[in-house]
Amino acid sequence: MRCTLIIHSLTSGGAERVISMMANYWAAKGWEINLLTFDDGTESPFYDIDSQISHIPLGIAGSSPNPIIGLWNNLTRIQKLRTAIIKSKPHVVISFMHQANELVLLATRGLNLPVIVSERNDPARQTISKVWTQLRQWTYPFADRIVVQTKRAGNYFSAKLQERIIVIPNPVLLPPHKQEPANKLLGDRSLIAIGRLDDQKGFDILLKALAKLKDGYPEWTLTILGEGGLRSQLESLCNELGLGDRVHLLGRVKNPYEFLKQADIFIMSSRFEGFPNALCEAMACGLPVISTDCPNGPREIIRDGVDGILVANEDISALAAAMERLMYDEKERRSLGDRAKEVTERFGLEKVMSSWESLITEAINEQ
Repeated sequence: MRCTLIIHSLTSGGAERVISMMANYWAAKGWEINLLTFDDGTESPFYDIDSQISHIPLGIAGSSPNPIIGLWNNLTRIQKLRTAIIKSKPHVVISFMHQANELVLLATRGLNLPVIVSERNDPARQTISKVWTQLRQWTYPFADRIVVQTKRAGNYFSAKLQERIIVIPNPVLLPPHKQEPANKLLGDRSLIAIGRLDDQKGFDILLKALAKLKDGYPEWTLTILGEGGLRSQLESLCNELGLGDRVHLLGRVKNPYEFLKQADIFIMSSRFEGFPNALCEAMACGLPVISTDCPNGPREIIRDGVDGILVANEDISALAAAMERLMYDEKERRSLGDRAKEVTERFGLEKVMSSWESLITEAINEQ
Protein backbone atom coordinates (compact mmCIF):
# COMPACT_ATOMS: atom_id res chain seq x y z
CA MET A 1 0.00 0.00 0.00
CA ARG A 2 1.28 3.45 -0.93
CA CYS A 3 -0.17 6.18 1.26
CA THR A 4 0.54 9.90 1.08
CA LEU A 5 -0.09 11.82 4.31
CA ILE A 6 -0.26 15.62 4.31
CA ILE A 7 -0.11 18.15 7.17
CA HIS A 8 1.20 21.70 7.64
CA SER A 9 4.20 20.70 9.74
CA LEU A 10 5.56 18.16 12.20
CA THR A 11 6.03 20.53 15.13
CA SER A 12 4.59 19.74 18.56
CA GLY A 13 0.82 19.36 18.65
CA GLY A 14 -1.94 16.80 18.85
CA ALA A 15 -2.57 16.43 15.11
CA GLU A 16 1.16 16.24 14.40
CA ARG A 17 1.57 13.56 17.04
CA VAL A 18 -1.26 11.44 15.65
CA ILE A 19 -0.18 11.66 12.01
CA SER A 20 3.37 10.70 13.05
CA MET A 21 1.97 7.75 14.98
CA MET A 22 -0.10 6.65 11.98
CA ALA A 23 2.84 6.98 9.61
CA ASN A 24 5.09 4.92 11.89
CA TYR A 25 2.43 2.25 12.38
CA TRP A 26 1.91 1.74 8.66
CA ALA A 27 5.62 1.92 7.85
CA ALA A 28 6.18 -0.89 10.35
CA LYS A 29 3.59 -2.93 8.43
CA GLY A 30 5.55 -2.45 5.22
CA TRP A 31 3.45 0.31 3.68
CA GLU A 32 5.19 2.90 1.53
CA ILE A 33 4.55 6.17 3.33
CA ASN A 34 5.17 9.64 1.90
CA LEU A 35 4.68 12.44 4.41
CA LEU A 36 4.27 15.87 2.80
CA THR A 37 4.52 19.00 4.94
CA PHE A 38 4.11 22.67 4.08
CA ASP A 39 7.24 23.80 5.98
CA ASP A 40 10.74 24.07 4.51
CA GLY A 41 12.28 21.36 6.66
CA THR A 42 14.68 23.62 8.56
CA GLU A 43 13.14 22.44 11.83
CA SER A 44 13.39 18.73 12.59
CA PRO A 45 10.16 16.85 13.32
CA PHE A 46 9.20 17.11 16.98
CA TYR A 47 8.04 13.49 17.06
CA ASP A 48 10.13 10.52 15.97
CA ILE A 49 9.60 9.40 12.37
CA ASP A 50 10.53 5.92 11.10
CA SER A 51 13.55 6.02 8.78
CA GLN A 52 11.53 4.16 6.14
CA ILE A 53 9.12 7.10 5.82
CA SER A 54 9.81 9.63 3.08
CA HIS A 55 9.30 13.05 4.68
CA ILE A 56 9.08 15.72 1.99
CA PRO A 57 8.97 19.38 3.15
CA LEU A 58 7.46 21.41 0.30
CA GLY A 59 8.49 24.88 1.49
CA ILE A 60 5.04 26.38 0.88
CA ALA A 61 4.23 27.69 4.36
CA GLY A 62 4.09 31.34 5.34
CA SER A 63 1.64 34.21 5.60
CA SER A 64 0.52 36.63 2.90
CA PRO A 65 0.46 40.44 3.33
CA ASN A 66 -2.69 40.97 1.26
CA PRO A 67 -5.47 38.98 -0.47
CA ILE A 68 -3.94 39.20 -3.95
CA ILE A 69 -0.61 37.77 -2.83
CA GLY A 70 -2.54 35.28 -0.72
CA LEU A 71 -4.39 34.05 -3.79
CA TRP A 72 -1.13 33.71 -5.72
CA ASN A 73 0.55 31.88 -2.84
CA ASN A 74 -2.33 29.43 -2.55
CA LEU A 75 -2.29 28.74 -6.28
CA THR A 76 1.42 28.00 -5.92
CA ARG A 77 0.70 25.70 -2.99
CA ILE A 78 -1.93 23.83 -4.97
CA GLN A 79 0.44 23.36 -7.91
CA LYS A 80 3.30 22.11 -5.72
CA LEU A 81 0.99 19.81 -3.78
CA ARG A 82 -0.38 18.36 -7.00
CA THR A 83 3.12 17.73 -8.37
CA ALA A 84 4.29 16.06 -5.15
CA ILE A 85 1.16 13.92 -4.88
CA ILE A 86 1.45 12.71 -8.47
CA LYS A 87 5.12 11.91 -7.93
CA SER A 88 4.34 9.82 -4.84
CA LYS A 89 1.93 7.59 -6.84
CA PRO A 90 -0.35 6.90 -3.87
CA HIS A 91 -3.22 4.47 -3.57
CA VAL A 92 -4.80 6.92 -1.10
CA VAL A 93 -4.22 10.49 0.08
CA ILE A 94 -4.95 11.52 3.68
CA SER A 95 -4.86 15.17 4.73
CA PHE A 96 -4.96 16.55 8.26
CA MET A 97 -6.34 19.92 9.37
CA HIS A 98 -8.26 22.82 7.94
CA GLN A 99 -6.53 24.78 5.13
CA ALA A 100 -4.34 21.82 4.25
CA ASN A 101 -7.53 19.86 3.59
CA GLU A 102 -9.03 22.46 1.25
CA LEU A 103 -5.80 22.88 -0.71
CA VAL A 104 -5.30 19.12 -1.04
CA LEU A 105 -8.86 18.67 -2.31
CA LEU A 106 -8.21 21.29 -4.99
CA ALA A 107 -4.78 19.84 -5.82
CA THR A 108 -6.20 16.36 -6.43
CA ARG A 109 -9.10 17.35 -8.69
CA GLY A 110 -9.14 15.12 -11.76
CA LEU A 111 -6.47 12.71 -10.48
CA ASN A 112 -8.94 9.90 -9.76
CA LEU A 113 -7.44 9.29 -6.33
CA PRO A 114 -9.33 8.53 -3.12
CA VAL A 115 -8.85 11.51 -0.80
CA ILE A 116 -9.66 11.43 2.91
CA VAL A 117 -9.59 14.67 4.92
CA SER A 118 -9.54 14.82 8.69
CA GLU A 119 -10.72 17.64 10.94
CA ARG A 120 -8.62 17.74 14.09
CA ASN A 121 -10.46 20.38 16.12
CA ASP A 122 -13.96 21.67 16.74
CA PRO A 123 -14.96 23.16 13.35
CA ALA A 124 -17.70 25.23 14.95
CA ARG A 125 -15.26 27.02 17.27
CA GLN A 126 -12.26 27.47 15.00
CA THR A 127 -11.43 31.09 14.23
CA ILE A 128 -11.12 31.13 10.45
CA SER A 129 -11.91 33.74 7.82
CA LYS A 130 -15.10 33.82 5.78
CA VAL A 131 -13.08 32.95 2.68
CA TRP A 132 -11.72 29.75 4.23
CA THR A 133 -15.13 28.88 5.67
CA GLN A 134 -16.68 29.17 2.22
CA LEU A 135 -13.79 27.26 0.67
CA ARG A 136 -14.33 24.43 3.15
CA GLN A 137 -18.03 24.31 2.26
CA TRP A 138 -17.17 24.24 -1.44
CA THR A 139 -14.30 21.72 -1.39
CA TYR A 140 -15.37 19.17 1.25
CA PRO A 141 -17.93 17.56 -1.09
CA PHE A 142 -14.89 16.55 -3.20
CA ALA A 143 -13.60 14.35 -0.35
CA ASP A 144 -14.27 10.63 -0.44
CA ARG A 145 -14.45 10.60 3.35
CA ILE A 146 -14.33 13.22 6.11
CA VAL A 147 -12.90 11.96 9.39
CA VAL A 148 -13.86 13.68 12.63
CA GLN A 149 -12.90 12.70 16.14
CA THR A 150 -16.30 13.02 17.80
CA LYS A 151 -19.97 12.79 16.85
CA ARG A 152 -20.51 16.38 17.94
CA ALA A 153 -17.85 17.59 15.51
CA GLY A 154 -19.49 15.62 12.70
CA ASN A 155 -22.83 17.29 13.37
CA TYR A 156 -21.31 20.62 12.31
CA PHE A 157 -21.33 19.63 8.66
CA SER A 158 -24.28 19.88 6.30
CA ALA A 159 -26.78 17.08 5.78
CA LYS A 160 -25.45 16.35 2.30
CA LEU A 161 -22.02 15.53 3.77
CA GLN A 162 -23.22 13.26 6.59
CA GLU A 163 -22.95 10.06 4.57
CA ARG A 164 -19.23 10.77 4.04
CA ILE A 165 -18.45 11.49 7.68
CA ILE A 166 -16.90 8.87 9.92
CA VAL A 167 -15.87 9.21 13.55
CA ILE A 168 -12.40 7.89 14.40
CA PRO A 169 -10.93 8.94 17.76
CA ASN A 170 -7.25 9.41 18.43
CA PRO A 171 -5.31 6.31 19.42
CA VAL A 172 -4.09 6.09 23.00
CA LEU A 173 -0.79 4.39 23.67
CA LEU A 174 0.16 2.57 26.83
CA PRO A 175 2.63 4.67 28.83
CA PRO A 176 6.23 3.39 28.85
CA HIS A 177 6.69 0.74 31.53
CA LYS A 178 10.21 1.73 32.53
CA GLN A 179 10.38 5.49 32.38
CA GLU A 180 12.92 7.04 34.72
CA PRO A 181 11.78 10.59 35.57
CA ALA A 182 14.31 13.14 34.33
CA ASN A 183 12.72 16.06 36.15
CA LYS A 184 11.14 16.36 39.56
CA LEU A 185 7.86 18.22 39.80
CA LEU A 186 7.89 20.86 42.49
CA GLY A 187 5.70 20.69 45.57
CA ASP A 188 4.47 17.87 47.77
CA ARG A 189 1.22 17.65 45.79
CA SER A 190 1.16 18.31 42.06
CA LEU A 191 -1.54 19.38 39.67
CA ILE A 192 -0.60 19.12 36.00
CA ALA A 193 -1.99 20.50 32.74
CA ILE A 194 -0.73 20.21 29.16
CA GLY A 195 -1.40 22.31 26.08
CA ARG A 196 -0.51 25.30 23.95
CA LEU A 197 -0.49 28.56 25.84
CA ASP A 198 -3.39 30.06 23.93
CA ASP A 199 -6.98 31.10 24.56
CA GLN A 200 -8.44 27.74 23.50
CA LYS A 201 -6.76 25.88 26.36
CA GLY A 202 -8.31 28.10 29.04
CA PHE A 203 -5.32 28.26 31.36
CA ASP A 204 -6.57 31.62 32.59
CA ILE A 205 -9.63 29.77 33.91
CA LEU A 206 -7.43 27.18 35.60
CA LEU A 207 -5.27 29.81 37.28
CA LYS A 208 -8.31 31.66 38.62
CA ALA A 209 -9.73 28.39 39.95
CA LEU A 210 -6.45 27.57 41.67
CA ALA A 211 -6.36 31.04 43.21
CA LYS A 212 -9.60 30.24 45.03
CA LEU A 213 -7.89 27.31 46.73
CA LYS A 214 -4.37 28.61 47.33
CA ASP A 215 -4.85 29.45 51.01
CA GLY A 216 -6.62 26.24 51.97
CA TYR A 217 -4.21 23.95 50.11
CA PRO A 218 -0.77 25.59 50.34
CA GLU A 219 1.11 22.36 49.59
CA TRP A 220 -0.37 22.00 46.08
CA THR A 221 1.46 23.32 43.01
CA LEU A 222 0.53 23.46 39.33
CA THR A 223 2.82 22.53 36.44
CA ILE A 224 1.82 23.42 32.88
CA LEU A 225 3.59 21.78 29.94
CA GLY A 226 3.36 23.67 26.66
CA GLU A 227 4.36 26.86 24.91
CA GLY A 228 2.53 29.62 23.11
CA GLY A 229 1.77 33.27 22.59
CA LEU A 230 0.06 33.82 25.94
CA ARG A 231 3.06 32.94 28.12
CA SER A 232 3.74 36.51 29.28
CA GLN A 233 0.04 37.14 29.95
CA LEU A 234 -0.27 33.96 31.98
CA GLU A 235 2.86 34.81 33.94
CA SER A 236 1.40 38.24 34.71
CA LEU A 237 -1.89 36.65 35.76
CA CYS A 238 -0.03 34.30 38.10
CA ASN A 239 1.57 37.28 39.80
CA GLU A 240 -1.73 39.17 40.03
CA LEU A 241 -3.39 36.16 41.67
CA GLY A 242 -0.53 35.57 44.09
CA LEU A 243 0.43 32.28 42.45
CA GLY A 244 3.95 33.19 41.38
CA ASP A 245 5.68 30.45 43.38
CA ARG A 246 2.90 27.89 42.95
CA VAL A 247 2.72 27.67 39.14
CA HIS A 248 5.50 26.42 36.87
CA LEU A 249 5.36 26.91 33.08
CA LEU A 250 7.89 24.41 31.79
CA GLY A 251 7.42 24.84 28.03
CA ARG A 252 7.29 22.05 25.46
CA VAL A 253 8.36 18.54 26.39
CA LYS A 254 8.79 15.61 24.03
CA ASN A 255 7.81 12.98 26.57
CA PRO A 256 4.96 14.08 28.87
CA TYR A 257 4.75 10.70 30.57
CA GLU A 258 7.72 11.34 32.87
CA PHE A 259 5.81 14.32 34.27
CA LEU A 260 2.38 12.69 34.32
CA LYS A 261 3.70 9.78 36.36
CA GLN A 262 4.80 12.17 39.10
CA ALA A 263 1.58 14.20 39.27
CA ASP A 264 -1.45 13.69 41.49
CA ILE A 265 -4.26 15.24 39.42
CA PHE A 266 -4.56 16.20 35.73
CA ILE A 267 -6.72 19.17 34.79
CA MET A 268 -7.97 20.23 31.36
CA SER A 269 -9.57 23.67 31.28
CA SER A 270 -10.10 24.04 27.52
CA ARG A 271 -12.85 26.18 26.01
CA PHE A 272 -13.07 23.75 23.06
CA GLU A 273 -11.16 20.73 21.80
CA GLY A 274 -10.94 18.18 19.02
CA PHE A 275 -10.04 14.93 20.77
CA PRO A 276 -7.57 15.85 23.51
CA ASN A 277 -4.49 13.65 23.44
CA ALA A 278 -3.17 15.02 26.72
CA LEU A 279 -6.34 14.02 28.56
CA CYS A 280 -6.05 10.47 27.24
CA GLU A 281 -2.35 10.29 28.09
CA ALA A 282 -3.07 11.34 31.66
CA MET A 283 -5.79 8.73 32.01
CA ALA A 284 -3.50 6.07 30.53
CA CYS A 285 -1.05 6.87 33.33
CA GLY A 286 -3.77 6.23 35.89
CA LEU A 287 -4.22 9.86 36.89
CA PRO A 288 -7.54 11.15 38.19
CA VAL A 289 -8.66 13.79 35.70
CA ILE A 290 -10.87 16.86 35.76
CA SER A 291 -12.02 18.43 32.51
CA THR A 292 -14.36 21.11 31.32
CA ASP A 293 -17.33 19.64 29.45
CA CYS A 294 -16.33 21.62 26.39
CA PRO A 295 -17.07 20.83 22.76
CA ASN A 296 -15.74 18.39 21.66
CA GLY A 297 -14.09 15.30 23.09
CA PRO A 298 -14.08 15.21 26.91
CA ARG A 299 -17.63 13.87 27.24
CA GLU A 300 -16.79 11.05 24.80
CA ILE A 301 -13.64 10.18 26.75
CA ILE A 302 -14.52 10.69 30.42
CA ARG A 303 -17.27 8.68 32.10
CA ASP A 304 -18.26 11.33 34.61
CA GLY A 305 -17.81 10.14 38.18
CA VAL A 306 -16.37 6.82 37.04
CA ASP A 307 -12.95 7.60 35.59
CA GLY A 308 -12.89 11.39 35.83
CA ILE A 309 -14.90 14.50 36.54
CA LEU A 310 -16.59 16.82 34.04
CA VAL A 311 -17.40 20.41 34.99
CA ALA A 312 -19.34 23.14 33.22
CA ASN A 313 -17.37 24.85 30.47
CA GLU A 314 -15.67 28.14 31.41
CA ASP A 315 -17.06 27.93 34.97
CA ILE A 316 -14.27 28.95 37.35
CA SER A 317 -16.22 28.10 40.51
CA ALA A 318 -17.23 24.65 39.25
CA LEU A 319 -13.65 23.87 38.29
CA ALA A 320 -12.38 25.03 41.67
CA ALA A 321 -14.97 22.87 43.45
CA ALA A 322 -13.94 19.77 41.50
CA MET A 323 -10.27 20.49 42.16
CA GLU A 324 -10.91 20.86 45.89
CA ARG A 325 -12.95 17.66 45.91
CA LEU A 326 -10.00 15.63 44.61
CA MET A 327 -7.29 17.57 46.43
CA TYR A 328 -9.10 16.75 49.68
CA ASP A 329 -10.05 13.12 48.95
CA GLU A 330 -7.11 10.81 48.24
CA LYS A 331 -9.38 7.76 48.18
CA GLU A 332 -11.45 9.19 45.32
CA ARG A 333 -8.27 10.12 43.48
CA ARG A 334 -7.15 6.50 43.60
CA SER A 335 -10.57 5.18 42.55
CA LEU A 336 -10.89 7.47 39.53
CA GLY A 337 -7.28 6.87 38.52
CA ASP A 338 -7.67 3.09 38.59
CA ARG A 339 -10.64 3.24 36.20
CA ALA A 340 -9.00 5.89 34.02
CA LYS A 341 -6.46 3.35 32.75
CA GLU A 342 -9.26 1.64 30.80
CA VAL A 343 -8.93 4.41 28.20
CA THR A 344 -6.11 2.39 26.59
CA GLU A 345 -8.58 -0.40 25.84
CA ARG A 346 -11.40 1.84 24.64
CA PHE A 347 -9.14 3.81 22.28
CA GLY A 348 -6.27 1.38 21.74
CA LEU A 349 -3.86 1.81 18.83
CA GLU A 350 -4.80 -1.43 17.07
CA LYS A 351 -8.51 -0.68 17.36
CA VAL A 352 -8.20 2.85 15.99
CA MET A 353 -5.82 1.90 13.17
CA SER A 354 -8.16 -0.92 12.16
CA SER A 355 -10.88 1.71 11.68
CA TRP A 356 -8.56 3.78 9.50
CA GLU A 357 -7.61 0.76 7.39
CA SER A 358 -11.25 -0.24 6.87
CA LEU A 359 -11.99 3.32 5.78
CA ILE A 360 -9.08 3.33 3.33
CA THR A 361 -10.21 0.03 1.82
CA GLU A 362 -13.74 1.37 1.33
CA ALA A 363 -12.49 4.56 -0.30
CA ILE A 364 -10.20 2.68 -2.69
CA ASN A 365 -12.88 0.16 -3.65
CA GLU A 366 -15.33 2.94 -4.48
CA GLN A 367 -13.02 4.53 -7.04
